[in-house]
Amino acid sequence: MSKTYPINCLIVDDEAIAREIIETHLSNIENIHVLASCSSAIEAFNYISNHTIDLVFLDINMPEISGISFAKSINTDIKVIFTTAYRDYAVEGFELKAVDYLLKPISFGRLQKAIHNYFEIYGKTEEKTAPTVEESNFMFVRSERKMIKINYEDIVFIESYSDYLKIHLDDKIIVTRETISSIEAKLPKLQFLRIHRSYIISINSIQSFTNEHITISNQSLPISRSYKKDVLAHLEKF
Repeated sequence: MSKTYPINCLIVDDEAIAREIIETHLSNIENIHVLASCSSAIEAFNYISNHTIDLVFLDINMPEISGISFAKSINTDIKVIFTTAYRDYAVEGFELKAVDYLLKPISFGRLQKAIHNYFEIYGKTEEKTAPTVEESNFMFVRSERKMIKINYEDIVFIESYSDYLKIHLDDKIIVTRETISSIEAKLPKLQFLRIHRSYIISINSIQSFTNEHITISNQSLPISRSYKKDVLAHLEKF
């Protein structure tokens, strides 16, 4: 396999162990950069809208939106390698011009071959020019058994409680079952700042700050020791 530019990849699978296996395999392959790992097509839609993705490792049999439906809806510049436990979808997968179709459990050797196929078809030795990505100004989160649209400009701060989040908006609070790291990956980095393992804030909503706390909506939120250096360096730019 010739040396080429890094390929930005996304893993989409509702099974955590399946995502971990693929990510572990990919970590041992040169020029592959896994940007994120998503547990649903909806989460993946949100991520793709804010990031440049070259290649998706996509499970087919997922709840709500199947991998086939997801593949049909994304930009054709984003290539797909299907990962599934079922042979039945192979024909439809290849009709979508998938790079490859991998049956679980996926071995390192078989995954490596799929990557080789990708580079053979789409790889280039010259520097890649990243396409322009039109960023959205909203995301969807699941709350009260439905998907709720949240405009980024309405978010004041986000508070974590284990696997649950409280998304504080100007006029209400939305509770969703999601980790703070997964929600952080969706948010525009120029608008939001992680200040603590339990808090993400909207930079535009900051009222004041010290070396220890940030005041937002008349609430004092702590800056943790592990985030302090990056947070203060970021805020001092303004």
